Amino acid sequence: MDCASGDTVSLQFTFSDGSIGSIHYFANGSKSFPKERLEVFADGRILKLDNFRRLSGFGWPGFHKMKLWRQDKGQEACVASFIEAVRVGAGSPIPFNELDEVSGLSIIIAASPPTKGQIPAPMDSDC
Repeated sequence: MDCASGDTVSLQFTFSDGSIGSIHYFANGSKSFPKERLEVFADGRILKLDNFRRLSGFGWPGFHKMKLWRQDKGQEACVASFIEAVRVGAGSPIPFNELDEVSGLSIIIAASPPTKGQIPAPMDSDC
């Protein structure tokens, strides 16, 4: 199925310690498949989070799965942290250089033509 809006992208990041991070955003799949999935592979173990509601663990002694009643992406906690920082005069909960880096990479990726090659990260970054 073609995705007329072009909202389909796959990104791979390589970090200085040799780790690899992947982001896949596919708007052309089945609606019955989890829209948001996070998978973490570390030290021979795996965590898989589907739609911020179902967490499955593989290779974690004593842990196999956890299911939440409602989806929690952390927006409420993020806003609460920001409001508290403003209230007490603390710094931003997310350092400005991280906001700048993520925003800059997002703009570069969105403006880049489709490619199978690499897009170098122009900022002082691990990726």
